[in-house]
Amino acid sequence: MQRPRRLRKNPVVREMIAETRISKDMFIYPYFVVPGSGVKKPIEAMPGIHHFSTDNLLKDVEKGIKLGVNKIMLFGVGDEKSDDAHAAYDPNSLVPVAVKALKKNFGDDLYVVTDVCVCSYTTHGHCGIIKDDYIQNDLSVDLIAKMALNHAAAGADMLAPSDMMDGRVSAIRRQLDQHDFVNTAIMSHATKFASAYYGPFREAADCAPNKGDRKTYQMDFRNSTEAIREARLDEGEGADVLMVKPALAYLDIISKLKQNTDLPIACYNVSGEYSMIKAAAQRGWIDEQKVVMETMHAFARAGASIITTYHIRDIVENNWM
Repeated sequence: MQRPRRLRKNPVVREMIAETRISKDMFIYPYFVVPGSGVKKPIEAMPGIHHFSTDNLLKDVEKGIKLGVNKIMLFGVGDEKSDDAHAAYDPNSLVPVAVKALKKNFGDDLYVVTDVCVCSYTTHGHCGIIKDDYIQNDLSVDLIAKMALNHAAAGADMLAPSDMMDGRVSAIRRQLDQHDFVNTAIMSHATKFASAYYGPFREAADCAPNKGDRKTYQMDFRNSTEAIREARLDEGEGADVLMVKPALAYLDIISKLKQNTDLPIACYNVSGEYSMIKAAAQRGWIDEQKVVMETMHAFARAGASIITTYHIRDIVENNWM
């Protein structure tokens, strides 16, 4: 008789044979930076997450670094909106200004990733330029590449294009290389699905489309083969890391991608996934620590070696790991 339970007898042996392990080094913590000073404003739809002005962002990041949270992703909220999204590549816009301040204060002790997408900078809330009631791919790619170059010039370590326009990774890589930013990495949102799980993020980033949806450029959640095709295209265009977004409902995509690439795989544990856990925990329906840690291990077990999540500060501050 086979007895697998022998190796589950007590915590010591369970730790010894654990197949999946996670560490603080795997995590990226998202931040939302807003205009002004002295701002730390709770985001109602995402309990525990805030809008920060740059001065308070620096203070909070310093606390995180002391806890081992030394990788962050920046989103800008509150810059000027326009049809052509010109604020997205303005060197005086929120993200490049915040990046400069962060790198000045923390240098290589902090790894800064920036979201590269124009949805927060357009009057219509879409991730590109609209012409004839359609998102124009190539015009949008030109704009996104300019935005990426702006972030790299400010000192960003890694750029995370999240628009899902065709060819944007190669356009960004070309701009970076031509301007001697050869060491600036690209973490492509290679398979970003048109998902209902982004709901709370719309409040956080002020980027909800005012007309239509994003299904003409974000992926159909019914398709997995297409997801791998998208990821392979981004790999061929020069991406350094491939991201799957959302994460929890797409563990099969993470696993399948792991079998089809040698690049590191990231996942984004998005706002809806985060807020559902928070809401259920606040009602006493679940044990937050246990559910969060089970979820993080699921991402890693599926094949993600990088996890972007709003949970990481809770994890490290409460010693859940």
